[in-house]
Amino acid sequence: MSTEDAAGADDTAERRLAREWPALPPTVAAARAAAVEFAAAVGAGPAAVAAIKLAVSEAVTNIVLHAYRGLETGPVELVADCDTEIIEIAVTDQGVGMVPRTDSPGSGLGLPLIAQMTDTFEIEHGELGGTRLRMRFSL
Repeated sequence: MSTEDAAGADDTAERRLAREWPALPPTVAAARAAAVEFAAAVGAGPAAVAAIKLAVSEAVTNIVLHAYRGLETGPVELVADCDTEIIEIAVTDQGVGMVPRTDSPGSGLGLPLIAQMTDTFEIEHGELGGTRLRMRFSL
């Protein structure tokens, strides 16, 4: 696993965060904390920080619950970039992709909740599986 923090010699490095963890339950809290710390460091207001906290929690929980079913666990990647007005956070897995689940252990409210918390979000599907959720928040 690699870790690249939001600190560096130039302003560009300070406005980017890239982290990776295994898709296990403790990762939800770790990813949430990293995203919140990054958002606060780049000047996000309290409402944006609260929205990021909830949206990242939901996105990573979806990966932990759904992405690697039937497989050994795989990675959860979180990448955050910030410009002067927007924070974009991408949460990515290399799992089986998004498919309907009749046996879902979740309530099915994660994506609608993320939609309410973000300014915009997109779901990208990998050709060989995996999913990337890109979320944008106004500072």
